[in-house]
Amino acid sequence: MTTFFDPRTKQKRAFALDALRGLSILLMVFSGVIPFGVLPDWMYHAQVPPPNHVFNPSLPGITWVDLVFPFFLFTMGAAIPLALTRRIEKGVPFWKLSLSSLERGVLLAAFALFVMQIRPYQISDTPTPLVWLAGLAGFLLLIPMMARLPEKWDSWLKYLVRGSGWAGAVVFMVLVRFRDGSGFSLYRSDIIILVLSNMAVFTAFFWLATRKSMLLRLGILALLLASRVSSTDPGWTNWLWLSKPVPWLFQFHFLKYLFITVPGTIVGDMILGWMNTSEAKEDQAGAWRTPRLVVTAALMILFDVVLVIGLKNRLVWETTLAAAGLCIIGWQLIMNPRNSTERFLADLFRWGTFYLLLGLLFEPFEGGIKKDPSSLSYYFVTSGLAIFTLIALTIAIDILKKRRGFMFLIESGQNPMVAYCGVQNLIPPILGLTHLDQLLQSITPTPWLGALRGAFVTFLVALGASIFTKRKIFLRT
Repeated sequence: MTTFFDPRTKQKRAFALDALRGLSILLMVFSGVIPFGVLPDWMYHAQVPPPNHVFNPSLPGITWVDLVFPFFLFTMGAAIPLALTRRIEKGVPFWKLSLSSLERGVLLAAFALFVMQIRPYQISDTPTPLVWLAGLAGFLLLIPMMARLPEKWDSWLKYLVRGSGWAGAVVFMVLVRFRDGSGFSLYRSDIIILVLSNMAVFTAFFWLATRKSMLLRLGILALLLASRVSSTDPGWTNWLWLSKPVPWLFQFHFLKYLFITVPGTIVGDMILGWMNTSEAKEDQAGAWRTPRLVVTAALMILFDVVLVIGLKNRLVWETTLAAAGLCIIGWQLIMNPRNSTERFLADLFRWGTFYLLLGLLFEPFEGGIKKDPSSLSYYFVTSGLAIFTLIALTIAIDILKKRRGFMFLIESGQNPMVAYCGVQNLIPPILGLTHLDQLLQSITPTPWLGALRGAFVTFLVALGASIFTKRKIFLRT
């Protein structure tokens, strides 16, 4: 029997999903702190290769860096059924769920604006101790602004703390001046978080409208797919996809990422059903032994390696054949599931196979798979790979009981915004104020030593997120 209870939050948690979210956020952190322009091209986004990192939208292919954002989007979609179903079971009405989803999107949009205003390297190319302190102060303001406040606090105290945080943020953004001499602007925001804010709202509404009908969910997604395909030619759908009703907040083309978050909601529903049945006492013992499970987990990771290497090197038909062969092997490994966990993994694998093959069939379309401008192939291939990676983590964490070895990933995944901000506004200010940044630079002068330095900084970010999680300081976004 699998145990999902988290003693810190007093709730059930899908730890493998937390780990996948943590993996994506820490890889995102690592990709942002490795040396610029001096490592092999597979260490950067495929469309901005070294040494000059000039954006080339006609360059097809993906690298591991191109997987981290869609993996995070996928986990956001998968988490929505888990969070909203819990509230539905408590009797929260539909209108309140919709309002809270909209509130979450607004908070994320505010977060996207604020974090861009407080980053030390946005304020100065060569931060002084005062700039480092300002960046650290900005990070600390996020706690009263967005942290989950203790339920035992009186309402007036919560309003006082929350109001003080937001007032401090407004003062900060009014007073700060950036390296180009400008001040606050609605158009200076973190695009990744802004996309997440839109997806938080639209994916939640999408799931709420279709949660009782998988056919309806897939049908609406098919209509969205049709409009996306037709948008490549002149016409009203092209105009619609290019429209920007509120440029600093919502652009219609953001909805393309529903092709990742909606598959995530399908997996979220599956996770919820598995969590409810696998804890039942009448659930049978599994038929899959440890060697088979280890091979299955390794195969899931091999999908990531093969697809990234093959598509990056434009071995498209060879990669497609290799992926089909791996799917056949995987199909043999998932045969004859006996209990709820094995049936869950088998169903996950079937969905992952579907999305991966769908993405590979779309690969020649739009000039090949690309992250930016993102292609249809990109959405579905990365969704399939996210599912396979989730299978590997589920086997390691929930079946083989190796949760302790993945705690940094799990805790970072439970507190992703702390990790996301920590790489700009927590770890660099601490290193800068103590002059440890200069020491690290001096002992890691070569490109690959610089990558090792980036790995160390990423470890410090994970450590910081872990400490915040252990102390139950969670940013509400």
